[in-house]
Amino acid sequence: MIEYEYEDDEHEPDAVDTEGRAPGRARRAVRVGVAVVCVGMLAVGGYGVYNVAHAIMGGSKGGGDGARPVPSATAHPPTAEQAAAAAKDFLAAWGKGDFAAAAALTDRQDIAAGALAAFQQQLRPTDFTLTPGAPAPAEAGRTAVGFHARLAFEGVDRAWEYDGTLGTVRTGDGRTVVHWEPAVMHPGLTAGATLAVQAEAVPAGRLVDRNGAPLDDSSSVKALLVGVKAPDGGAGTPGQAVVLLPGAGRPAEQLFLLSRPSGAELRVTIDAALQRAAEAALTEQTAGGRAGSLVAIEPSTGHVLAVANAPAGGFDRAFGGGIAPGSTMKVVTAAALLESGLSPDSPAPCKDTTNSPKAWHNDERGDHLGYTLTDDFAHSCNTAFIDQGLARLAPGTLGKVAAEQFGLGLSWHTGLTSFDARIPAPDSRDEQAAEYIGQGGIQVNTLLMASVAATVQNGTFHQPVLVDGIPDRATAPARLPADVARDLRSMMAATAREGTARAPMAGLTGQVGAKTGTAEVDGRHPNSWFIAYRGDLAVAVEVEGAGHGADAAGQAATQLLKSAGTG
Repeated sequence: MIEYEYEDDEHEPDAVDTEGRAPGRARRAVRVGVAVVCVGMLAVGGYGVYNVAHAIMGGSKGGGDGARPVPSATAHPPTAEQAAAAAKDFLAAWGKGDFAAAAALTDRQDIAAGALAAFQQQLRPTDFTLTPGAPAPAEAGRTAVGFHARLAFEGVDRAWEYDGTLGTVRTGDGRTVVHWEPAVMHPGLTAGATLAVQAEAVPAGRLVDRNGAPLDDSSSVKALLVGVKAPDGGAGTPGQAVVLLPGAGRPAEQLFLLSRPSGAELRVTIDAALQRAAEAALTEQTAGGRAGSLVAIEPSTGHVLAVANAPAGGFDRAFGGGIAPGSTMKVVTAAALLESGLSPDSPAPCKDTTNSPKAWHNDERGDHLGYTLTDDFAHSCNTAFIDQGLARLAPGTLGKVAAEQFGLGLSWHTGLTSFDARIPAPDSRDEQAAEYIGQGGIQVNTLLMASVAATVQNGTFHQPVLVDGIPDRATAPARLPADVARDLRSMMAATAREGTARAPMAGLTGQVGAKTGTAEVDGRHPNSWFIAYRGDLAVAVEVEGAGHGADAAGQAATQLLKSAGTG
């Protein structure tokens, strides 16, 4: 309903002007309405904009299109009463949608009707109220009358209101009419300008964590996540506004906001608090310029909760690196041995030295011939794993178990570019022996090894992701047998309780498990590796050239587990 509110006159019989109107009158408010069907707002550049601009600027002063010529204005301005009456009639016709009648009350009816119709068609208000004000003193042959416009729009809980001014003039034939100019419809309209409903640009997207909290601008993970895309494209929603287009290449001026634009919000699986703790833990253990990386995963979902690299802001070592994991790979070797028929309590002597024919030894020298498989795992006995692997596993078995039970080597789609594990089939017994203890041609990173720990804790492989809902996320065929998962948890718990991980894991309660790794690479000082879980949180850390896994990597991993407070 378009409605017009005006003030009518109660005529007095003893005072009549030249047009038969009474100058002395008491005013009363009258509302006139007409239903309008709204079919939505036109975009900029559409029919409405064209017609507004054309109607304001086009036409001739003659009587084209059936319009009656209007005599030129005289130098004598209308009286206040005459101006008020003319403004009232014009606003009433405009408000009712009778644009021809409104145009006939102007000195440019040849273009006024088209301009008023285009104004209405472009903005399409659901309610349009026009209220005349008091006339101003006459000036330069005109008498101005103010008015107040109120436009309501579908789905908008507030109205757009503005004040305008109508200039009235006296014509040579004795009529009082509205002097037509673009500003009749809105004070901002001048020659060449137009009003339009325009889409408001989508603001820059917001990167938020799993809880909807914005990620800290100082966090290195923000730079890492620049290329991450939401599964639905994350385009955001443009808003709409009534704007004034000044023309001549000048920018649009927003007059009234119809709907707010919303930025593309990308929600990632990162936990902002855990991310800060991860960065702090890795920074502390890589002081002095060491390289390293850390990844934390939620085992129940595969969601990546934190990822940190040292140096920060450089190469994404956590996802893109390819390095030997050392003895953390014994988790996968142990799974293969359990599948071959061994149990955690099976005898598996730990000799000081063994040969493949290459000579191999352990960090802890000496024979421990009474060790079980759990003892070998907890104390990270290289020789026992090599002896048992060479005796019970065919070449290539390790890679098969890694893929089928832990998802290593499958094509992962995490939301970021990531390196998939490389576990090549060995060409010799020496290479086969090396792979059983995480050396040789094996290449992984902390993303992959955090997933190994998560798979053991949960008993099910969930391919890690940074954005939930990625459509091509790897799922089956990786499946860890329930009995193997149970036995691996008992062996990792023993390692945390009384094995090589006991020092950094001391004091951690709840369901815990760990495995240390010391990876020798090209004769350099070995890399420190550590994987662990506590409750529904799994973590992997590696620090280049830092030695034993229980040292730098273990300290960073357990610092994160403690900060999470997971039971």
